[in-house]
Amino acid sequence: MAIELYRIDDRLIHGQVVVGWGQPLRVGFIVVVDDEVAASEWEQELYRMGVPPEMELYFASVNDAAERLDTWRRDQRPGILLTGDIDTMRRLVERAPSIQTVNLGGIHHRAGRAERLRYIYLTSEEERELRALASRGIDVTAQDVPSARPLPLRELLDGSAR
Repeated sequence: MAIELYRIDDRLIHGQVVVGWGQPLRVGFIVVVDDEVAASEWEQELYRMGVPPEMELYFASVNDAAERLDTWRRDQRPGILLTGDIDTMRRLVERAPSIQTVNLGGIHHRAGRAERLRYIYLTSEEERELRALASRGIDVTAQDVPSARPLPLRELLDGSAR
């Protein structure tokens, strides 16, 4: 499997993804799954500026990503697949049920969200969506950087993570 990391991170492309995860995993490509970004050349150009030239960057809608997932998995280079929110990852998993792991990276504060970790804030609906992913047999963990211990969803949601 060439996709080494399926990550939810509301900032999508940034230093922690490109350097923090990209270098240790020796990433050759990143897939950004976001319906709006996939339709916006301007936004894509902004994200391209944050990726070194040796890393290939793909943009896809949820439907397109589900169709292309096997192609990316066959790529010999390690890759990262990113969504900017839980709902997008949920929709992708519904169309591509072979996804077995999901990493929660940065889901930052906004109105209605409660802090679970310093880098994860969730609404009750987002918690339900994460539990639904886990009930499908997906291993959902929170881990901001590769050197941190992956925190199981159960620990994240029951408050024992703090």
